[in-house]
Amino acid sequence: MKLNIKYFGLIAELTEISDEKVIFSGSTISDVLDILIIKYPKLKHKDFKVAMNQEIVSNDSIVTNEDIALLPPFSGG
Repeated sequence: MKLNIKYFGLIAELTEISDEKVIFSGSTISDVLDILIIKYPKLKHKDFKVAMNQEIVSNDSIVTNEDIALLPPFSGG
């Protein structure tokens, strides 16, 4: 499966790109993150959320959509 990965805010600054396509043969979001942390080691120590299909998901969620986004911490009110 080919994933469309989008990076926002601080995460985009760390990766130095805003989006990319990644070939993926795993099953969970954790598997996706393993690939990305190998490619971008600075991500390992950063706090961020992962969204799939525009919804925040947990690391053990099964990848069911090709669109994944890494979101930096945000606050709101």
